[in-house]
Amino acid sequence: MPANIHDVDFLVVGSGSGGLTAALTAQHAGLSTLVIEKTDKYGGNSSRSGGGIWVPGHFLQASMGVEDSIELGRTYMAATVGKRTPQNLQDAFLKNAPEMVLFLQNNSVVKFHPVPGYSDYYPELPGGLAVGRTLECDILSTRKLGPEWRNMRTNPLFMGPMYMGIPDFAKLGMFMTTWTGRWVLLKVMFRTLFATLRRVKLLTMGGALIGRLRLSMLLADIPLWLDTPMQELIHQDGKIIGAIVNHEGQQVEIHARKGVLLASGGFEKNPTMRTTYQQEPISTEWTSGAPGNTGDAINAGLKIGAKLDLMEDAWWMPTSMPNGEPFPHVNERAYPGGIMVDMAGKRFMNESAPYHEAVHIMYAHQVNGKPTIPAWFIMDQRMRDKYLWATFMPGMKFPKKMYESGYVTSAGSIPELAEKLGLDPDALRQTVETFNNQAQQGVDSDFHRGVSAYDHYYGDPANKPNPNLHALDKPPFHAIRLYPGDIGTKGGLVIDECARVLRQDGSVIDGLFATGNTSASVMGNTYPGPGATIAPSMTFGYIAARVAAGIHE
Repeated sequence: MPANIHDVDFLVVGSGSGGLTAALTAQHAGLSTLVIEKTDKYGGNSSRSGGGIWVPGHFLQASMGVEDSIELGRTYMAATVGKRTPQNLQDAFLKNAPEMVLFLQNNSVVKFHPVPGYSDYYPELPGGLAVGRTLECDILSTRKLGPEWRNMRTNPLFMGPMYMGIPDFAKLGMFMTTWTGRWVLLKVMFRTLFATLRRVKLLTMGGALIGRLRLSMLLADIPLWLDTPMQELIHQDGKIIGAIVNHEGQQVEIHARKGVLLASGGFEKNPTMRTTYQQEPISTEWTSGAPGNTGDAINAGLKIGAKLDLMEDAWWMPTSMPNGEPFPHVNERAYPGGIMVDMAGKRFMNESAPYHEAVHIMYAHQVNGKPTIPAWFIMDQRMRDKYLWATFMPGMKFPKKMYESGYVTSAGSIPELAEKLGLDPDALRQTVETFNNQAQQGVDSDFHRGVSAYDHYYGDPANKPNPNLHALDKPPFHAIRLYPGDIGTKGGLVIDECARVLRQDGSVIDGLFATGNTSASVMGNTYPGPGATIAPSMTFGYIAARVAAGIHE
């Protein structure tokens, strides 16, 4: 028997956006609440992310002049997610996501604002919108959090030396070609200088979201135990009544009178689970997920008979490996002047496609016998001169160590580059010639790059006639390997519309809830819009807390 017993109403396992939203909701509903975190840092994948949330029908759309509704969101999810997940689960998300946003806006220091111009990932499909559904949090000074900010898991890309929001991130990469990009650069530089002079750090993107959730918890006096891994769930007469954890070197039995919420992420850092459930080739080295995401909660649920789904899938992101560390590529693939080719030297996709779709295509192409893992991203010097690539500023030469490590390969001509890469020179030359002819016409007749409003969001409006197309015609040419990376897995415990975990036979495991990447995503095998990872995590965390408190309709 554990030496220590701790009693609460509601136990939250995991400290990402879903877990922290649930904790705030539960405490507001009158439940004594405890959040535990396996690692020494809170925030999980959410704090390392862009921090956007995708919410059809949120209350801020009226001030934007955007016409949207739950019904329109349902139409769009039918066109994207389809029947891959139950309709009642999709409806629960659509109904409760706007309510969750309003709850946080009114009862916490979490304040949202729209991300201008950011479209759904498939805005041309029925119910899709080119603007209006994605929100992000206001920037937060670390002074508000005090010393607690140092316990947050942060992403150095989004927390200095340049403090930027989601729309800044999209436009900053084009400061060499657009006035908007130059204005954003000046704005970000001024913000950064002002913060430096005041000797403060700023939390933006996912850091701002988690920072504001954590600050709200501090103000509500909700405890958070770090370095507290869950060892097993406690079940009695078919009901989950708590969990056994390790805290401060001791085993503690936490009794949770109203329920346990599993919100501790996916299994992207677990090599055994990845090779068991997912398609090869796969690697834990390519993921940008938080280091603690090894599927512990999923396995705990599986041990007591929970049902699993979507284990084969992830929130995919084409990724390169500078310095041996994963760097996910969101915007670079959309800039004009670059293409992706397979090991036969041929294009196989719209390079500007949403990131999850890009990796789905890489795997589908691989299955068809044309290796694309890794694929080659090939760009000319014009693209390097005008746009960002990873952390390399426009015009910056790739460091010598990047060549020595094999991260980048350069050559004075396409055939020479092909030989260095081990590709068929004639095939790659023909691929580039065909692409260049299409780019000069402004029409990608092979893969329709630059047709979607989503393509344009990261494209260069100064590049005419197509913001995503330009010929590769300025040597030297550069090639970089892209791998099927991810920002987390999306398969896990199957839940119902009340966020309750289900058994293999579809019955409810009383007292056990799940959300985020611990659960099988409501979004199925697709990714409808920016923030379609975080918004469901927060929404089903909100639902779980309200169900536990007995106030959910």
